[in-house]
Amino acid sequence: MLIILADDLGFSDIGCFGGEIHTPNLDALAGNGLRMTHFYNTARCCPSRASLLTGLYPHQAGVGWMVADYDKPGYRGFLSDRVVTIAEALRPAGYTTLMSGKWHVGEVRPHWPVDRGFDEYYGIVSGGSNYWKLDRGASSPATTSPSCRTPPAFT
Repeated sequence: MLIILADDLGFSDIGCFGGEIHTPNLDALAGNGLRMTHFYNTARCCPSRASLLTGLYPHQAGVGWMVADYDKPGYRGFLSDRVVTIAEALRPAGYTTLMSGKWHVGEVRPHWPVDRGFDEYYGIVSGGSNYWKLDRGASSPATTSPSCRTPPAFT
């Protein structure tokens, strides 16, 4: 199972939807998989991720707005501990779960992908990141920490 969420991607930006950009690998995936053709999204990036990861409305998942904590139910800025992510649901069924890219639904522990059911994670936990500045306790850009990894390809 492969699920792709791309920020700021227009409906016709890839080949399988009539786009001018040559995207043969995405087109092949679409040709052999499920292609969503009637979808609408008014939420921003964090709430969209929260919905995709949990199957709930953003405010039900805890990310009704962005990642700021408004100290109100549904608007805490991170995935609620009361909700189950797709990774947490698939893992007990024997699936290995991997996530790559931008998390942006919980920027501090224990709200990272490896805390929410993903076996491995390669990416950034915040909405944007300085790929060269060492923060969050990392000693170098390439780390083998099980909580947040950056493969050598990104360094």
